[in-house]
Amino acid sequence: MSENKVDYAAKLNIDYPDRLLNRVTSFFRFFMVIPIAIILGLLASHGFPGGKNSNIWLGGVAGGVGVLFLPTLLMILFRQKYPRWWFDWNLAITRFGYRVISYFSLFTDVYPSTDEEQSVHLDISYPDVKNDLKRWYPLVKWFLAIPHYIVLFFLGIASIVCIIFAWFAILFTGRYPRGLFDFVLGVYRWGLRVSAYTFILVTDKYPEFSMN
Repeated sequence: MSENKVDYAAKLNIDYPDRLLNRVTSFFRFFMVIPIAIILGLLASHGFPGGKNSNIWLGGVAGGVGVLFLPTLLMILFRQKYPRWWFDWNLAITRFGYRVISYFSLFTDVYPSTDEEQSVHLDISYPDVKNDLKRWYPLVKWFLAIPHYIVLFFLGIASIVCIIFAWFAILFTGRYPRGLFDFVLGVYRWGLRVSAYTFILVTDKYPEFSMN
């Protein structure tokens, strides 16, 4: 899939594994991901203020898991501020979440790191709140994004099917079919843009219905 041409507020690229993947770890991937998924779940639910209120798992997309949503919404609404360290947390937890989901999706056989970038390259632009964000807009974004939730629900199901096919392909050939990889990555990019709009709250630009 080509690089993004539009200047999105949230961008995601994952390196395609153009090599033989480990068949053994791929076979047991569902079990191998459990320890790091537990760590992600603890961070999202208990490890940071606001986590319990903001667990969003939309069609298998990790973006938005454990982000500071309600505190950020209130700060934008009443103070027109987005504290930088809150943004840094949201960016870090989103990157970690996508490393975990990338591993679960068989995109890589390298175990997810809690802090290193690895093969998942994700960036979110820090907003100029007073100039770029309307203070009342976070109250309605979740409603305006309902069409995206519906489409992503079905795309999420399709991506799970693609991952299952990829699992069999890796077991027999050692490689992840490029077409399946690009489709699942496209779904994750779409989900990230929706999360940036509705829950990470870094942009007021309505997300495109696109997997680019």
